[in-house]
Amino acid sequence: MSTITSVSTSNAPSAIGPYSQAIKAGEFVFVSGCIPLVPSTMQIVEGGIEEQTTQALVNLKAVLEASSSSVGKVVKTTVFLKNMEDFVTVNKIYGEFFSGSEHKPARSAVEVARLPKDVLFEIECIAVANK
Repeated sequence: MSTITSVSTSNAPSAIGPYSQAIKAGEFVFVSGCIPLVPSTMQIVEGGIEEQTTQALVNLKAVLEASSSSVGKVVKTTVFLKNMEDFVTVNKIYGEFFSGSEHKPARSAVEVARLPKDVLFEIECIAVANK
């Protein structure tokens, strides 16, 4: 039977609700939605969509690393955008973030009415844990 473990790191913002930053279940890591909070202040990074996307991806990487995984082990992402007009900008930053990976993860991207703390970008993922 697989073990299920909660993951927590101070290198990413703490959960702002009753959930874990990530869950390791067997060989997989399920990372909760990462928003552009600066871990040390728990405040939204200053700037627009570029800064918010970059910060959320930095947070995602920190949670992956705390989960014994890495960006190169991500198999699926879901991207939530406040405004689909930002897709081209987000896509460029996202592509650079995953440029060192052997593969590009499967992905869904959706526009939503509202995100936590009224941010512009959120990302969650599923990854394979290192053995």
